[in-house]
Amino acid sequence: MMSENCIFCRIAEGKFNTEFLYSDEKVVAFRDVNPQAPFHILIIPRDHYNSVKDVKNADLLGHMFSVGNQVARENDIESFRYVINTGEEAGQTVFHLHLHLLGGRAMSWPPG
Repeated sequence: MMSENCIFCRIAEGKFNTEFLYSDEKVVAFRDVNPQAPFHILIIPRDHYNSVKDVKNADLLGHMFSVGNQVARENDIESFRYVINTGEEAGQTVFHLHLHLLGGRAMSWPPG
């Protein structure tokens, strides 16, 4: 299911000239337009989920992480961080589930 008003749904449908680093029937991966690290990609499901709270099938989440690992390997990113923001207070700005993969620089802790 897609949402006509969702920018990520439209990206997944190919309605923009977005270069996919990975694409299959379940997910797409592409560079973030506002990168927070030298290597910052987003992995999104093709189906619309407002947030990770809406996912009932853990296989989808596992697949998203597996795709992230593959993209990191293919781009020689040895150290990286995954982030899923859930809700406005956590920093979610696009309400379509997305997994951030950030790498290419040292990461501090705590992140927030």
